[in-house]
Amino acid sequence: MTEARFIRRRRFRASHYYRRGEWSESRNREVFGVQSEPHEHEWTLEVRVVGPVDPETGFAVDLAVIDALLLDTLDGWDGGDLNRLLPAVAVPTTEALAKAIFDAMVHRVPAPARLECVALFESPDLGAEYPVGRSPHG
Repeated sequence: MTEARFIRRRRFRASHYYRRGEWSESRNREVFGVQSEPHEHEWTLEVRVVGPVDPETGFAVDLAVIDALLLDTLDGWDGGDLNRLLPAVAVPTTEALAKAIFDAMVHRVPAPARLECVALFESPDLGAEYPVGRSPHG
């Protein structure tokens, strides 16, 4: 059975900062520098789904299903403060956010397709991918 990788990108603006509540202001500043202050990014999210190509539809996964999952997963993120929106993420680094998105979606992609990975970019030159070990290009 032929498989294909389906890739969907979404863009949103959101702020975040790096800070540990149990640390002092000086310790946060020492470890995280200026990133300990709220700052905004134009984020680009990329989700990669792999699955067999349906011989009747030609789809590995239905775009509308993935878009609905993204809408639900990213609810409130555009224009939001990711520290407030995701209190369970101790320090909302790009790596931690990519993992949080993956974890929120991985069991919701309809079989036989499967969520391969999530890539999240806070700028055109800086991003993270979760999980690792799964090549984005086959």
